Amino acid sequence: MLPASTNDDYRGAVLSAWFLTLAGVLNLIAGSIHFFLPDGGAGVIAGMDLTERRDTIIALFAWMGSMQIPYALAQLAVSLRYRTLVPLFLLLMIVERGLMAADGWLLKGSVSGHHPPEHYASLAALPVALLFLLLSLRQRR
Repeated sequence: MLPASTNDDYRGAVLSAWFLTLAGVLNLIAGSIHFFLPDGGAGVIAGMDLTERRDTIIALFAWMGSMQIPYALAQLAVSLRYRTLVPLFLLLMIVERGLMAADGWLLKGSVSGHHPPEHYASLAALPVALLFLLLSLRQRR
C-alpha cells in the first residue's frame, strides 16, 4: 500500500521534517479532541456558548476533526517516510494557517470578538512554518 521511502532523496533540513512530525502529532490530538470529545472541545476548550444550535456546533467540530485526523496521518507519513514532500506539506500548512488566521482575526470568525486558542496558535504557527519551509528548501551539504 505504501511506496518505498523517499527519505534518502530529501536534501532539506532534517529539522523541518521533525517540525512537520510535531505538527502532525498536534493535528492528530486536535482532530481527536474535535471528533471524540462529547462537545468537540467547543465549550470546554474554545469557550463557546452552546446554548443555541449546540447540535450543529458539535457536528461541525466533529466534521473538522474527521478532516484533521487523516491530514495529520499524511503529515506523519511525509515527515517520517516521504521527506521529499516536506516542503509541499509545509506550504500547505502555511496556506491552512494563513486562511485560519485571516478568518479568525479579519473575516467571518472575527465578528463575535471571541478568539479561541486556535486563533492565537495559527498566528504563532505561520512564521515558524515559513522558517521551516525555507530550511527545507536549502540544500544540505
